[in-house]
Amino acid sequence: MLETSARLLRLLSLLQSSRAWPGSELAERLGVTGRTVRNDVERLRELGYPVDATRGSTGGYRLASGAAMPPLLLEDEEAVAVTIGLRTVAQGALAGMEETSLQALAKLEQVMPARLRRRVRTLQRYMVPVPADKPGVPVDPDVLTTLVSACRDHERLRLDYRDHAGESTRRTVEPQRVVNWGRRWYLVAWDVDRDDWRTFRIDRITPRTPTGPRFAPREDPGGNAAEYVSRKVSAAAWRYRARVVVHAPAAAVLERINPAVGVVEPLDDHTCVLDTGADSLDTLAVHLGMLGYDFDATEPPELLTHLRALTTRYARSTPPDPQPM
Repeated sequence: MLETSARLLRLLSLLQSSRAWPGSELAERLGVTGRTVRNDVERLRELGYPVDATRGSTGGYRLASGAAMPPLLLEDEEAVAVTIGLRTVAQGALAGMEETSLQALAKLEQVMPARLRRRVRTLQRYMVPVPADKPGVPVDPDVLTTLVSACRDHERLRLDYRDHAGESTRRTVEPQRVVNWGRRWYLVAWDVDRDDWRTFRIDRITPRTPTGPRFAPREDPGGNAAEYVSRKVSAAAWRYRARVVVHAPAAAVLERINPAVGVVEPLDDHTCVLDTGADSLDTLAVHLGMLGYDFDATEPPELLTHLRALTTRYARSTPPDPQPM
C-alpha cells in the first residue's frame, strides 16, 4: 500500500484526467478500501481541490473547476509536451506572452526530474525549425481568446478588418475555426454580408464586443478548415497559376499532392483537372513533373515557354538511345 502522501498524489493524478472515477475503481488502482478513498477525497478538498461526487451507475469522483489554479500533476510525456509548447510560445508566437512563457518554463524545468530535463534539453538542442521565408506576425492572445470563444459558443462576431493595403472594413461573421498555418494565425468564418466563407488574418482583426446572437454551426468548408486555409493562403501568394488536364484519376493525383499545391477536380474516371500555381515557373514545373502522370498544359503562355525550354535542356543533357544491332 502506498504511503498517505504518495497515495494522495496518485489520486490527484487520476482525478486530473477528464473523466469520472467510480470509487471502486479508484480503490482498486490505489490498493485501498472504499472508505480510504472517501477519506483521501476529503483531504484533497481540505487542500483546496474541488472534487465533485455524483451517484448512480455513471457517477463517481471528478476534479471540478475551482476559483484558483491548483497545482497540477503531469505525466512524463505531458511535461515534455508542455515544455516544448512553452518554448515555442516564448519564441514569439503570441505577442506579449514571451516573458510569461519563460517564467512558466523556468518553474517547470526547475521541478523536473533529471531524466525529463535531459530529454527536453536534447529536443531543444537537436530540433531546429526551418526558417520561414517571411517572419511570423505575433497575434494578441486576448484577440485569439475572443475568437476561439466565439467559435466555441457559436456567436456572431462584429469585427474591423484591415486588408493588405491597410484599408479597414466592418464585417459581421459567424466564426468557425482558428487555424495556425506556417507562422501566421487565421480565422475561418462565414461572412454574413457576402454569404460565403472567408479567411481572415488574425493579426489584422479588431473584434468588437459584445458578440452577437448565436448561430447554427456549419460543416467546415470543404470538410476540413486547415486544408481550406492552406489552399487560400497558397493561392493568394501565387504569381503564376495554371489549370492542367492530368491523365489520371482524381484520387490518384490527390495522393501525390498536398492541399497547398492545388485543387483537383475529376473530369471522368481516368482524367482530372489540377488548378495549381507557384511563385516561380521553376516551382510550378517541378509540381507538374512530380505528378508522375501525363498532363496537358494550355496556359499561361509563360509556363508553356518554360516547359519547352526545359524539354530542350533535358534532351541535350541525355545521350541518344543506342542504335539496335
